[in-house]
Amino acid sequence: MEPGGDGIAAGPREKCGVVGVALEDRPAARPLYYALYALQHRGQESAGIVTHDGFQQHGHVERGLVGDAFEADDLESLNGTTGIGHVRYPTAGSLDKSCAQPFSVSFKSGSLGLSHNGNLVNAAEIREDLARQGHAFTSDGDTEVIAHDLARNLLDADLVRAVKRTMERIHGSYSLTIMHDDTVLGVRDPKGNRPLCIGKLDDGYVLASESAAIDTLDGELVRDVRPGELVVLDADGTGYDTYQLVEEENTGHCFFEHVYFARPDSVIDDELVYEVRRDLGRKLWAEAGVETDVVMPVPDSGRAFASGYADAANETTADGDPRPDGDDGVAFAEGLMKNRYVGRTFIMPTQDERERAVRLKLNPIRSTVEGKTVTIIDDSIVRGTTSTQLVDLVKEAGAEEVHMRIGAPPIVAPCYLGIDMATREELIAADRSTEEIRETIEADSLSYLSIDAIAETLATGHEDLCLGCVTGEYPFDVEGEATDRDVERPAIGESPPADD
Repeated sequence: MEPGGDGIAAGPREKCGVVGVALEDRPAARPLYYALYALQHRGQESAGIVTHDGFQQHGHVERGLVGDAFEADDLESLNGTTGIGHVRYPTAGSLDKSCAQPFSVSFKSGSLGLSHNGNLVNAAEIREDLARQGHAFTSDGDTEVIAHDLARNLLDADLVRAVKRTMERIHGSYSLTIMHDDTVLGVRDPKGNRPLCIGKLDDGYVLASESAAIDTLDGELVRDVRPGELVVLDADGTGYDTYQLVEEENTGHCFFEHVYFARPDSVIDDELVYEVRRDLGRKLWAEAGVETDVVMPVPDSGRAFASGYADAANETTADGDPRPDGDDGVAFAEGLMKNRYVGRTFIMPTQDERERAVRLKLNPIRSTVEGKTVTIIDDSIVRGTTSTQLVDLVKEAGAEEVHMRIGAPPIVAPCYLGIDMATREELIAADRSTEEIRETIEADSLSYLSIDAIAETLATGHEDLCLGCVTGEYPFDVEGEATDRDVERPAIGESPPADD
């Protein structure tokens, strides 16, 4: 992932993380707080928790990291054994506190809290429809649109039917944890674009974006929430019910979860993310290996790729032949050291200072690269600015050659589904060939992993993945963009379909 640019991270930024718990007789606030810490990598803009004590809802939402958003007194005030939580990096909606989550609303049928990971592509249409019916909005985020639509449906339908009606209207990417009074729900969109899983604790159950949050609570991963499924946790923490509300022929899993966003120790769709990345690294060697003295990752996201790449390089040559006895192959080395105390933003008033930002974040170990040929492994190239600086840094440190290998296909189009990604005008691969990009970043060679390698590693077909950012064709009906399948966009403003 590219550090640099406007702040530290010039590449795609994490989406959001959601969690929900129902416990037998223990306050939910602190387990939610710990789970949000485990999901902090998915969002650093704001953090929030909403709980329910059986009588009323309690909430605390604040901008900043989890550790900054909550004081001990805040957690003590969040009474109740059920609750939901959220960490946010804004992808839809403004940066102010009004878009921080969970979003809470009180209405005639009770209280509602909602945490959303993803992005709707028809939120504006639904907002206009609801506004015509008298709904007043306090934010410009799509989460409030979902909350208002669900609240409207809860006025004349039971919980399951109300959720189904809302799912039939919203179009796009979403994994939700919802609190209706003291009942916690989990919902995953029909294409399963965003991850969501169920975990069992000693005294309850948990829903979370990633299994790493369940591990943090000493829980056991039960399974992923299925695309189009609703999970309803028992308020007393003793079990859960599930309802398959929408079923589609093909899924649209975001492949970038495996490439970059998820923690390496998380299990998504039955695959440990770390091993997936190592396998992608092995395929990168098979497709585009280059014989160099050293292979080193861009920390931290390139580490597993580089490990798999180096292992494969020690088994076969770049031509695919078995490695001869006595040939040590390509050595894996940590040649770039990361400064972990540089935040996401810092003041860089001049272009020269912005260009030097990478030195604040990464520094080469001269003894690792001096006089050697080097392969740098990263998960993606977005704008190309940081890759150019990295190549320059490593050459300044004495490398004879610097080759770049990327553990994903070229990013040629923006993401509309919850990733804060550059526009087409900013994406270096949108209008340049690989050779033109290589010339721009001044590497001795450059290769990307193929889309086929991604699908093969994830043991799924192209038709079950969201590949929009690398193909320009999306599994949803995005206005002005192509789709890679037959998609029917919901007709907003018409009478809701009859419940099954």
